[in-house]
Amino acid sequence: MKISAITVYKVKPRWVFVKISTDEGIDGWGEMISGTKTETVVAGAYEIGNRLLGRDPFQIERLFQELHRSFFRGGPINGTIVSGLEMALWDIKGKALNLPIYEFLGGAARDKIKVYSWIGGDRPQDVLEQAQDRVDRGFTAVKMNGTSELHYIDSFKKINEVVDRVASIRDKFGDALEIGIDFHGRVHKPMAKVLAKALEEYHPMFLEEVVLPENEEYFKEIADSISVPLATGERLYTRWQFKNIFKQGAISIIQPDVALCGGILEARKIAAMAEAYDMAVAPHAPYGPIALAATLQLDTCVPNVFIQEQSLGIHYNKGFDLLDFVKNKEIFQFKDGFVDIPEKPGLGLEMDEDRIKEIAREGLVWTNPSWKNYDGTIAEW
Repeated sequence: MKISAITVYKVKPRWVFVKISTDEGIDGWGEMISGTKTETVVAGAYEIGNRLLGRDPFQIERLFQELHRSFFRGGPINGTIVSGLEMALWDIKGKALNLPIYEFLGGAARDKIKVYSWIGGDRPQDVLEQAQDRVDRGFTAVKMNGTSELHYIDSFKKINEVVDRVASIRDKFGDALEIGIDFHGRVHKPMAKVLAKALEEYHPMFLEEVVLPENEEYFKEIADSISVPLATGERLYTRWQFKNIFKQGAISIIQPDVALCGGILEARKIAAMAEAYDMAVAPHAPYGPIALAATLQLDTCVPNVFIQEQSLGIHYNKGFDLLDFVKNKEIFQFKDGFVDIPEKPGLGLEMDEDRIKEIAREGLVWTNPSWKNYDGTIAEW
């Protein structure tokens, strides 16, 4: 079997799908993160992906090494391109050998996968009503953005607004509902400890990206001041970027993204390193159906995964959602806050390529919001 073609689709609301075709008629699907550089990712996917033409798709480790180890390596653009291509290779191998991908990575380590649901939107609001909706649908865990924009030093009014939102959920549901709170890198060092300390009494499941990953040295100071687990990792790629996180010891939960960190096998290696440091894994997956399907393959075989993000109905999915491009919609059916482990070959997806082609013709222009502080300075989104 040889790789014969690479096809890239730009799909609303903010997804980039890649299909790797072979001369034996078996196709594999992958997903890339468009970010704010969709055209760059697509051009790079063809530039890098064309190196795979004529190659054996089963040689996944060899091909990953060749794609990743350029002289200038890493970065979000190269990282997501390699990741999308890598998961498509696994899809081909699983389909060809009639096995789910996790069977190549040690087999199932669990019977089902716990998931959480997003509430509150980008600028969090109506969290109590949305939390009630998720509880009514059987979820036992939710995640919300903690705050909108915060200046380097900001008002306690904003801190109190965050606390009030979290408190309203805790007062309603007690500790029966787990609450992850995402700082989203929006909080700078001077305010991060203030906000983290204020939220501690409400027993968050974790606090995510309490500062930007480039300020990782501050994780330890916050971790030493509170008893809440800290999480990070969605903006890190390959195991090399996670090394300092492991050595520092301040983070309790890592969140690699299979559509950015290097793909399924690279995420498996990162999770295994975390296990050696007695750390939990909660993979990042707020994107499209292919990325989520690839992440569920990872979850199935990784014992230190304790919960999975999923993006069905997330506030970014305007106009289209995960199930709109998938024929076997039962793969993302959640029951009592869990999803079954996948059983079909490869990623387990049956993609609706006709629908993908139709929507791809409409084009894709997506960029993350651009926020400013009260004085006109740039704020983190």
